[in-house]
Amino acid sequence: MVSIDELPIWLVDDDPDVRESLGQWLEVSDLAVRPFAEATAALAALAAGDACGVLVSDVKMPGMDGLALLDAVQRLEEPPPVVLITGHGDVPMAVAAMQAGAWDFVEKPFSPERLEECVRRALERRRLALENRRLRHALREGDLAGRLLGRAPAMLRLRDQLANLAPVRANVLVHGETGSGKEVVARCLHELGPGPDTPFVALNCGALAPELIESELFGHEKGAFTGAQERRIGKLEHASGGTLFLDEVESLPLAAQVKLLRALQEGEITRLGSNAVQRIDLRVVAAAKVDLLALAAEGGFREDLYYRLAIAELALPPLRERREDIALLFRHFCHQAAEVHDRPLREPDAALSQALERHAWPGNLRELRNAATRFILGLEIPCLGTAAAADENSLAAQVTAFEAALLRAALGRHGGNIQAVMEELELPRRTLNQKMQKHGLRREAFLDGSDDS
Repeated sequence: MVSIDELPIWLVDDDPDVRESLGQWLEVSDLAVRPFAEATAALAALAAGDACGVLVSDVKMPGMDGLALLDAVQRLEEPPPVVLITGHGDVPMAVAAMQAGAWDFVEKPFSPERLEECVRRALERRRLALENRRLRHALREGDLAGRLLGRAPAMLRLRDQLANLAPVRANVLVHGETGSGKEVVARCLHELGPGPDTPFVALNCGALAPELIESELFGHEKGAFTGAQERRIGKLEHASGGTLFLDEVESLPLAAQVKLLRALQEGEITRLGSNAVQRIDLRVVAAAKVDLLALAAEGGFREDLYYRLAIAELALPPLRERREDIALLFRHFCHQAAEVHDRPLREPDAALSQALERHAWPGNLRELRNAATRFILGLEIPCLGTAAAADENSLAAQVTAFEAALLRAALGRHGGNIQAVMEELELPRRTLNQKMQKHGLRREAFLDGSDDS
């Protein structure tokens, strides 16, 4: 099976010279190419399930022409983007093609660079569409890829390691920065291991006062100390039969570390204020933001507890080390935010996409989710302010801003009347909808003739 990153460009043209020249150019640009002399052959290969990233087709061909091919491709369940090559000045036909679902068209004569740019944009959209479909399927199937999104090599290794470790009862130590998804990893280990019918208990060791840690871990009897008005089952006992997730385990006081080590070694605990021994059987998934061995060398963590917890170790890569996943994750979080807050889905423009890729993301996935939510709510994203401002004077940013201003003005003049805006700007309905979505413009905001978007 061809991976998403290896999807070929299908080139459909009855002229062998054109197929050869364009094919060579695309291959020199590190794009895989599959040529077809007839539209019917390409359609048959698509129907057979052959992998296709983008379909580039000439319009004027004997037999089935490019428009007929476009129509047939659009009827498929997962159609690839179609780029049509049209004759000079054939604007009505190009408009009809866009209305029929073409991704874009390239007008003859054109430079190879223009075709390459168009194909790369379409290929990225195809990759995202296929990845989203795969992730939706994975979510339905409960697959790891649906819980730990990303196609960076580090994420592929992590998912393989999780699949291997989940059925095993060994303790696991998870290393990762703030917001990198350590609890998600712990839940994956639990749900693919002991299963949802067993307890998953989470405790943030850094969020509790030192004097409360032992009570939380081991529980207490009524009257064991001032304020202990009733018996309390501790986290270790409550998690027996399942998984205990200890986040920020480096924050455990040394006295609690000694008792935790003994509990894990002996498989038993004694509640505070009691002499009765309670048997426990559980797996511990501990998470740390620091190097525990280095901390142990400084006297801040017990080395023997480290070895008890780190039967297996997993490392979560920070977002800055998996930048190829940022666009996918941002769109995923945008989908979530749009659904939660009942807002229309928006697509990031080029300037925002570039700013997302450049940002260091010290808060990792948590920070990225926050940025996506603010984007869907139409709010500024403070962490990207400097990066986005650097692009304000670029040609792409100015063109984007000008296009948004034209659309906003036309919607305001016509009080949100879409048909009137289409006629004034000479845009087909599909294109206008896409551009309004791109710039976060909603028809409802202009119904009274005022621009309050």
